[in-house]
Amino acid sequence: MSHIPFGRYQVPGNRALVMGILNVTPDSFSDGGRFASLDFSLSHAEQMIRDGVDIIDVGGESTRPGAPSVPLEEELRRVLPVLYALRECGTPISVDTYKPEVMREAVLAGVDMINDINAFRAPGAIDAVRDTDCALCIMHMLDKPATMQDKPAYADVVGEVIAFLRERIDALTAGGIDRRRLWIDPGFGFGKTTEHNYALLKAGRRMVLELGVPLLAGLSRKSMIGAVTGKPVEQRLAGSLGGALAAVAHGAGIVRVHDVAETVDALKVWHAANGQLSEPN
Repeated sequence: MSHIPFGRYQVPGNRALVMGILNVTPDSFSDGGRFASLDFSLSHAEQMIRDGVDIIDVGGESTRPGAPSVPLEEELRRVLPVLYALRECGTPISVDTYKPEVMREAVLAGVDMINDINAFRAPGAIDAVRDTDCALCIMHMLDKPATMQDKPAYADVVGEVIAFLRERIDALTAGGIDRRRLWIDPGFGFGKTTEHNYALLKAGRRMVLELGVPLLAGLSRKSMIGAVTGKPVEQRLAGSLGGALAAVAHGAGIVRVHDVAETVDALKVWHAANGQLSEPN
């Protein structure tokens, strides 16, 4: 079995991985802040591990459209207790942040991936991660969360997103980052219309081939699911599963999801249908 370096771990490289979302915010768009307390966060993380999650992504700042920024100290207060509590859980841990100071503290807490919606553009971000072994996810976002959905427009959304990601890959490698640590994320919903999102979803393999970096896809419960199903956030499970399978079919190596158990099962069937039959856990 092939494996990929991922912080303290080696993750399977011959199947799609499931990243479970652990929002420790009071204003998450999808779970209403249910996991903002430490006890609830850890209980939810433990359930995701039992459900077969491959990576847990901890986020302390909502990045839904229109979301205000969170002060540094507040984000640290939210995420650090969770990161330290999970550091020896036996599952790779990611932190979802764009602040270099949070990145540094998260590295000390033992995280295995830094997932940055700002693509490591903040001053000091590359310095914060250079001398670590963390995997790094570079995401495309148009403008910032507070304004990103204000009439997003592109001449060629796929070409422009690829060009942006290529520039950021070049910036990180020029800054001393081993390319093998990098992942890309087209940023579904981050300054895109429904049409933009589905054009990017279909272009997954093109992005991987042109950039030579594996792809992480996060479209669970997002508006692009609601736009085609007509369902509100709390009723987007089936649509999100369809989106996860479509992302993997189009080349995603990681799918970032809210519904871990269901996604794990769906991918087991998808992989079996593609000749990768595995035994139940």
